[in-house]
Amino acid sequence: MSKIIVNQLTHAQKVRILYKTILRLHRGLPDELRELGDKYARDEFRRHITCSPMEAQLFITEWAKYAVTITSQLGLKGKAKGTIGDQLDTSTVEMLKDDQVVQLYELMLVARGIEGDTITPTDINQAK
Repeated sequence: MSKIIVNQLTHAQKVRILYKTILRLHRGLPDELRELGDKYARDEFRRHITCSPMEAQLFITEWAKYAVTITSQLGLKGKAKGTIGDQLDTSTVEMLKDDQVVQLYELMLVARGIEGDTITPTDINQAK
């Protein structure tokens, strides 16, 4: 898409295009990861419908980075060509809010197939 056309889109249109792009990219993932990724993306995009403009910009930037990473890992034919995903560095994890750490932990449990183990923001505060 040309830069001129992108600049003419509304914020909502840009978000919708990014969301649909992510779901399209997920088609190249293994079935379990696709289902998990689609569900997570849907939940996150819905959760951020009413966020502030500053949060929205950060949200869009991070999801765009994710789309670029997945694109490079899937290759031209849209199928995984090696490892999917990327490691989180310690500084990124330290910047997360407590509820984001909980969400990340629960996502890890689901990805590893571990059911029933949950952690709450209270557990995190007690550990500090």
